[in-house]
Amino acid sequence: MPNPGQPTVQEGDTGDAVKRAQRAVRRTPNLGIVVDGIFGPATKAAIIDFQSGAGLVPDGIVGPLTWAALPDGGPMPVLSEGSTGPVVSSLQTILTNGADQWGGVTPGGIDGIFGPHTRASVEAFQGWGGVTVDGVVGDQTWSVSLHAASATLETAVGLEYVIS
Repeated sequence: MPNPGQPTVQEGDTGDAVKRAQRAVRRTPNLGIVVDGIFGPATKAAIIDFQSGAGLVPDGIVGPLTWAALPDGGPMPVLSEGSTGPVVSSLQTILTNGADQWGGVTPGGIDGIFGPHTRASVEAFQGWGGVTVDGVVGDQTWSVSLHAASATLETAVGLEYVIS
């Protein structure tokens, strides 16, 4: 089960379980939903759309059956200067391949080490994507649409890096 032990969440709720539900719905993919931890009318509408398409009762409440039908809503890792590993290499690949779109700033190679050049490339990407420019790849940055086939940065890098 991709979302084990999650509590039922519904309109008016806030917190990490709501973020998990929002991330899961984004991965269906529904790029119109914002991962902010606030279960408001837009989240409810997205849940109802998902439930309708999944053959569930479209009540806008994320209970056990909806959690079981949703993809994993766990977060992607937060990446910043000093981060290392395959997820950084994958991020660097996407940043290199798309650099022309967001100002030509590349991470300066694909070495799996998040250094100052990768940070500069992330900042250029964040500016292009209209999210907070802080050089840190978290929920907002992972959620930036790449404007291609319903892809986001997180789906392009690879959801195998989701932290369950």
